[in-house]
Amino acid sequence: MSVTAGIPFPTFAAIEIGPLRLMTFGLFVAIGVIVGIYVAARRNQRYGIPRSETEKVGLILVGIGFVGARLLWVVTHLEEIQSPIDVIAVWDGGLQFTGGFVTAVLLAPLLTRKWPKDRRWELLDGAVLGLAVGQMIGRLGCVAVGEHLGGPTDFFLGWTYTGGTVVEGPLEVGVTYHNAALYEFLWLIPIILVLLYLDKRNVPAGVMAGSFAIMYGVARFLTDFVRINDEKLYGLTGAQYMTILLTLFGIWVVWSSLRRHREETATAAAAAGTSGPSTTSES
Repeated sequence: MSVTAGIPFPTFAAIEIGPLRLMTFGLFVAIGVIVGIYVAARRNQRYGIPRSETEKVGLILVGIGFVGARLLWVVTHLEEIQSPIDVIAVWDGGLQFTGGFVTAVLLAPLLTRKWPKDRRWELLDGAVLGLAVGQMIGRLGCVAVGEHLGGPTDFFLGWTYTGGTVVEGPLEVGVTYHNAALYEFLWLIPIILVLLYLDKRNVPAGVMAGSFAIMYGVARFLTDFVRINDEKLYGLTGAQYMTILLTLFGIWVVWSSLRRHREETATAAAAAGTSGPSTTSES
């Protein structure tokens, strides 16, 4: 028997509290940023990185990431740009996470170039944990404004439109649609659990960051196939091309992190053997 209803969720572009009007997309993104930086700073503090350093770098990377995320969205939604103000109208939705993440990763080495290499990787591990949590919260903003939608479906995790304005449409009330933002919110939960598991296992520095890049890249690549409102080139969205690079980057990070750890372990073992007590036999 086919499922005819998914997860009901009415859109609400704003929350009004008396005279105060809060745009839900911006609100969820702001909450995600605050919670994400808090999670990253608290985690990194356990590894000797002051919270102030994580917060400073985190805020700078968030700003850089917003620019990259918006630019990628604009490039992949040129038909929606009718005036210069549309380029910066993030309050109406329109951020491509992969563009922001790749931009932040490329520029992060400049912010941490004076730090010891191990410390950079530890910071990045904490950053991706906070990033995953923040992204999960931020995706609720996309769901709230009706963005990143696909066609009708009977998938039980689909999004049943119950009314309200949407960024992408038109939609029919009572019909269940694919919702890539909702799917991402759901699959980010197991990704966060995996990151917490890796953190608890004290894996080599960089493995968490690389694992996140791989898991997010693969999951996002597959999820984007349900989108019908993004421009495509040879059957793939702009975000999918970015996730291919992101996945390859993650594989390289995990490989290089494990190799570096093996080399450091071997060097430490050799040094311990060389400096250990020597014994001689007498006849």
